[in-house]
Amino acid sequence: QVQVVESGGGLAQPGGSLRLSCAASAASGSIYRFNTMVWDRQAPGKQRELVASITSGGSTNYADFVKGRFTISVDSAKNTVYLQMNSLKPDDTAVYYCNSDGWTHYGDGTIEAGRYWGQGTQVTVSS
Repeated sequence: QVQVVESGGGLAQPGGSLRLSCAASAASGSIYRFNTMVWDRQAPGKQRELVASITSGGSTNYADFVKGRFTISVDSAKNTVYLQMNSLKPDDTAVYYCNSDGWTHYGDGTIEAGRYWGQGTQVTVSS
């Protein structure tokens, strides 16, 4: 099984910055190789929406509403993705979720594909 853990949320003022982290890790004795890592978010009363994604090859994709303000990056060796959020707006207030799809390599030689989700981290932008 793969565990996905987000961190870095909190309170920021409008125009401020926050950096979110998301680490995907496999159980002892297995290795997880991700294909994509994705950040999405859900604000109260709204549907979940894609924020940004990145592939293992480094290709990125951003929602229009964060282009020029947010940057997604990855440390492949650590299976960790980062979301640098600048010029934050009150509309960015939401729970931010990380999910990852990839393959888990087990010690017995088996390989399992899957998509895994974190529990989310709250981001609040308010003065």
